[in-house]
Amino acid sequence: MKIDLHVHSKYSFRPSQWILQKLGCPESFTEPSTLYRIARDKGMDLVTITDHNTIAGSAEIAHLPDTFISEEVTTYFPDDGCKAHVLVYQINESIHRELQKIRENIFDLVSYLRQEKIYHSLAHPLYSINDKLKIEHIEKFILLFQNFELNGARDDYQNHCIRKIVDRLSPDVVERLVEKHKIAPPFSAPWRKHLTGGSDDHSSLNIARHYTEVNAAQTLEQYFEGIEADKAVVVGKGSTPQVLSHNLYGIAYQYYKRKLNLESKVGKDPVLRFLDGCLQANPEAESEDRLVRRLIYSWRERKVPRQEKEGSIQDLLRFEAQKLIYDNPKLREIARRGDHKIENRAQSWFNFVNHVSNRVLVHFWNSLLNNFSGANFLNIFQSLGSAGALYSVLAPYFVTFTVFSRDKLFSKEALTHFMADRSNPSSIEKPFKLVHFTDTFYEINGVALTIRRQLQLAKDSRKDLTVITCDSENHPTTEGVRNFEPIGAYGFPEYPEQKMFLPPFLEMLDYCYEKDFTQIHVATPGPLGLAALAIARIMKLPVSGTYHTAIPQYAQILTGDGSIEELVWKYTIWFYEQLDWVLVPSKHTGHELIEKGLDPGKIRLFPRGVDTEKFHPAKRDPSFLRRNFGTGDGLKILYVGRISKEKNLHLLVRAFEGIAERIPEAELVLVGDGPYLEDLKALAAGIPCVFTGYLEGEELASVYASCDLFAFPSATDTFGNVVLEAQASGLPVIVTNLGGPQENMIPQTTGFVVESGSVESLAEALQALLSDHIRLKEMGRAARLYMEKRSYELAFEKTWLIYRDCANGMEQEMAAAV
Repeated sequence: MKIDLHVHSKYSFRPSQWILQKLGCPESFTEPSTLYRIARDKGMDLVTITDHNTIAGSAEIAHLPDTFISEEVTTYFPDDGCKAHVLVYQINESIHRELQKIRENIFDLVSYLRQEKIYHSLAHPLYSINDKLKIEHIEKFILLFQNFELNGARDDYQNHCIRKIVDRLSPDVVERLVEKHKIAPPFSAPWRKHLTGGSDDHSSLNIARHYTEVNAAQTLEQYFEGIEADKAVVVGKGSTPQVLSHNLYGIAYQYYKRKLNLESKVGKDPVLRFLDGCLQANPEAESEDRLVRRLIYSWRERKVPRQEKEGSIQDLLRFEAQKLIYDNPKLREIARRGDHKIENRAQSWFNFVNHVSNRVLVHFWNSLLNNFSGANFLNIFQSLGSAGALYSVLAPYFVTFTVFSRDKLFSKEALTHFMADRSNPSSIEKPFKLVHFTDTFYEINGVALTIRRQLQLAKDSRKDLTVITCDSENHPTTEGVRNFEPIGAYGFPEYPEQKMFLPPFLEMLDYCYEKDFTQIHVATPGPLGLAALAIARIMKLPVSGTYHTAIPQYAQILTGDGSIEELVWKYTIWFYEQLDWVLVPSKHTGHELIEKGLDPGKIRLFPRGVDTEKFHPAKRDPSFLRRNFGTGDGLKILYVGRISKEKNLHLLVRAFEGIAERIPEAELVLVGDGPYLEDLKALAAGIPCVFTGYLEGEELASVYASCDLFAFPSATDTFGNVVLEAQASGLPVIVTNLGGPQENMIPQTTGFVVESGSVESLAEALQALLSDHIRLKEMGRAARLYMEKRSYELAFEKTWLIYRDCANGMEQEMAAAV
C-alpha cells in the first residue's frame, strides 16, 4: 500500500515563504479533486490531504473511495515560541476541533494524541519553520515523538541526517535526555523511531514524488501497524532548490492566472501557453476547447517575435521568453501541447529562467556601463531599478538556495551533536572544500601562474580545491577547473586586450550548491567576484578574498583621471569589507587598504612562494640567448612581466640609455607581451635592447639564469612574483619603494630598493651593480639562499592552514547565527 502522507490543497491558506506572503497569495491552489486524481494516477492506493490546521481539503474528497481525513497541525514550545508541525491521520471533525483548542502547546497536543491513540508523525524535524529551532528542541522531539518524517520538500542531506540521528539513539542516550529536560516519553522504547514520508507538495507539481509504502498492507489499519512494526519504506528523492523554486513559481503563476483571469488568454499567447505547461499540473483528458486552443497556438507560433526599441523590464522579459520558446523546439513542444508530461520539469524550468534572465541581465549590464562611461548618472538609477525588477523575478531561486543552505548548516550541527561520542568524531564532519573564483586563470601573469600552481599542489597533496573562472575562449578541460561561458563581455577602450566578463549567476549558484563547497575564496572584485560574494551570502558560507592587483592605481594610469581612481577605491574597499577576511601579498598593501578604510582585523598576509627547482642558477646557458635572440656576451639586465604602461618600463629604458653609454657591452632583455609593446620598442630604438616576447617553462627559467641582474620598476604591483623567480635563479633584484616587491627581497643583501618614478635612482642602482662584479655575484648567491626558504610547497601549506583556520572560525559564527 502506497500513500503520500503529506500533501496540501487550496485550503492551506497561509504561506511560510516570504515571497508568497509578498504576493499575497495562498501557499497552494490545488483543488482537492485534482489532487486526488493526480495521486491515484501516480499509483497511490489511498489519498489523504494534510492542510494546515484544517480538514476542509480532506473532507471535500471524503466521499470518494480510498480516502481518509488528516491535517498538519501547527504547534509551539510554550517557553520560546519555537514552531513545529505535526501530521495527524485518520481523524474526524470532533478530533479536529479538539486539536485546534490545544495545539498552541506542544506538550498538551502530544498528550492528547497519545491518550486518544491517534496516529501522528513529526513533520520535517530538522526544518526551522520560524527560525527558532535549536538542538535542544531536537532533543525534546526525540522524547515526545515516536514517528519522524522524511520530507519530500527538504534536501536529501537533511533526511540523511534524520536517519543517522534516529539510528544512533540508544537507551543510554534517551536516559540522558530525560534527565536533562525532565520529560518522560509517553511511549515505550523511545529510542526506537519509525520513519514516514510524504511529498509536502503545495503546487500539484510533485504530488506522490515522495511517499510511504508498506508491503502486504490491505487496510489503513494494517498500513499504520506496518509503520509501527518497521515494515514501512520511504520511497522517492528529497527536494532540491530547483524543485522547490519550481513549486514557488508554480504557485505564483496559478495565483496570477486566477487573479488576472488569464485562462481565456492561454491558448492565444505562446508565453502563457508555455507557463501553463511548465507550472501547472493538469492531467485532465484533452477537451474540445483545448483542441481549439492548440490550433490557435499552432497558427500564432509562426509569428516571429519582434522586440520594441524601448520598453520596461517586463517587456524585455516577455520578448526574451517568447524568442527562446520560438528558437527552441523542445520548449515549443511544451507550449504547443500545454498539458503533456514533461520529464524533469524543474530542470527545464531552471534552464528557461536562467536563459531569459541572462539575456535581460546583459541588457541591464550594458546599459549601466554605457551610462556610467558617458556620465549619464540619472539613467544609472533607472538601470538599477531594472536590476531590482529582475531580482524579483529570480527571488524564488535566491530564497530556496538560502533556505536549503541554512538547513544544511543546522542539519550538520544536529548530526555532529548526536554523533559526538563516537570513537571517530571527525568521520561525520563534512570535508573542507574550497572553491576559488578568479577571472585571470588563463592569462599570462603572476596571479594566474600562482593559482595554477596552487591547483596542482592541492591535487598532489589531496586537498579539495576547485577553481571557478569565466572566459569566452575554448580552453582545454583541466581537472579541478570549471570555466563558465560568459553571458556578456565589456571591453575597455584604454585597455583593448582586457575584457570584463559577465558570469551566468544562476548556473554558478546551482553548481556551488551541488558541489557542496564549505568556503568561497575570491580573487577579483569584478563581476565574477560579485557573483561569488552573492553565492556565499545565499549559501551561508565563509567568504575570503585576495587583493592581488592595485586596481584603483591602474584605473588612474589608464584614464588619467584622479576622480575615477577615488571612485574605484571606494568600490574596492566596500567589496573587500564584505568579506570575512582578506589575504594581502605584502604589508605595504595591507597598510594601504587600512588607510583607505578596510578593517585591520580582516587582513592576513599571503605566504607566497616560488618553484625553487624550476628557477635555479644551474640553468644558466648564455648560448641560449645568443642562439635564439642574438644577444652578445656582455652583462644583461632582465625584466619579465606584462609590457604595459603601468609597469613604468619607460623609466627603465631611459635609465639604461645612460648605462649603455658607459658600459656599451651591457644589454637590456625584456620578456613578455602587452599593449605597450610597440610604443616601448619605438622608445628603445638605438640602444642594445632585446624583446623576446612571451616565454614560459624551461625557456623562461633559462633566460632568468642566463642574465645577471633583474630590474622591476613597477610601483603598482602588490606582490611581483617575478621578483621571487629572479632571486631563485640567482639574480640580484632592483625594485621600487612602492608596492609589494620590496618586501620580497632583502635590501642591500639580495638587491636594492630605489625611489619610485626616479630615473636617476634607478640608473644609480644599475650602475652600482654592473660596475662591481664581486658584489653582483655575492648578492646573486644571497638571493638564491633566501629563496630556498620560500618554496611553493611550504607557502601553499601555510596558505591552506590560513584558509582552514579562518573557515573554522567563520563557520562556528554562522552556525551560531543560524
